[in-house]
Amino acid sequence: MSNTDYYSKNELMNFIDTKPLDIEICDVTLRDGEQTPGVAFTKEEKIDLAMELDAIGVEVIEAGFPVVSSSEKEIVKEISNMGLNSNICCLARSVISDVDAAIDCDVDIVSIFIAMSDLHLKFKYHKSCADVFSCAMSSIEHAKDHGLKVRFAAEDGTRTDVETLKKAFIAAEEYKVDYVSIADTIGILSPATTHYLVSEINKVVNTPICIHCHDDLGMATANTLVAAEAGAKQLHTTVNGIGERAGNASLEELLVALRVQHGIERYDTTKLTGISNKLQEYSGLPIAVNKSVVGKHAFTHESGIHVMAILEEPRTYELFSPEMVGGKRNLIVGKHTGKKALKGIVEDLGYNLENDELCDLILKVKNCTEVKKGLSRERLETLIQTVQSHQR
Repeated sequence: MSNTDYYSKNELMNFIDTKPLDIEICDVTLRDGEQTPGVAFTKEEKIDLAMELDAIGVEVIEAGFPVVSSSEKEIVKEISNMGLNSNICCLARSVISDVDAAIDCDVDIVSIFIAMSDLHLKFKYHKSCADVFSCAMSSIEHAKDHGLKVRFAAEDGTRTDVETLKKAFIAAEEYKVDYVSIADTIGILSPATTHYLVSEINKVVNTPICIHCHDDLGMATANTLVAAEAGAKQLHTTVNGIGERAGNASLEELLVALRVQHGIERYDTTKLTGISNKLQEYSGLPIAVNKSVVGKHAFTHESGIHVMAILEEPRTYELFSPEMVGGKRNLIVGKHTGKKALKGIVEDLGYNLENDELCDLILKVKNCTEVKKGLSRERLETLIQTVQSHQR
């Protein structure tokens, strides 16, 4: 147990699957994340985020969709040639010209997608499954002929007949695809259905399976973790869980869950709060204060019982330390703060109050108009100094 990890592997043995997971992360913030309504990253912002993801240890970065525009293509190519440790991926439709754009960008991996669900075939393609599959295989063959690794992705895969999905992935293996990918495009999965689907695909293919989850039902991160437990290798994420509609599986939540639940510690989680803050700045999208791992309140404590316990042993009310994810603990004085907790917070700030001073302080705290939202450190220190001056 490192000095930033509170949890003990032995304490979790009764709850977790101890079988080692063979996984890699593919972060799609620069592509799917940018499809968030109102979000458009500059070239400099994309490059900065790519460098941050590489520093965390993310194995694959999906840098964009080159055919969208000449500027998008230029950015993807520049990221591809930055010399990062991460492999660089881009998206392509099942169209030869899209694959050519990927080839021009010097990417390591191209993700070639088609939808095979009845809904998409009828209302988007107006073609048969056989026709769209044939286009996909031609594109895959073209990409492989030009030395690219290929991820064959089934858009809306979770509303595609399972047998159709199996047959498509088996056939794609004959074209030597490097990955087959299940996209939960509308976020319909639950942990139970995720486990079933990935397990079923895993029975019939030898190619690594990818899982791409959306958060329409609030289960994207959970579904991604379960997919890994069922045998999926490549797990797709975005920073802060941004993405179309309700977003995607959250990078920070997944990396911490993999560390806590499965002992995967090769990612530098101390950089998670930093990249989260950058993403908020670049996207203009603030995260909820109670967001797991990186939210303002993730390590904030107000309840008197909690504060007293935290001051003595942080493990009582924190699963992992704020330092593990590059965050900071915040002890709040509010309406639930008792005298003992207040004394501990005051001492933690470096002050030593007599009993009368403490009683005076708690009265001032309770009558303070800001107490409902919690007093800032600066406001509390002002009250402490006021009490001390009155007692002299």
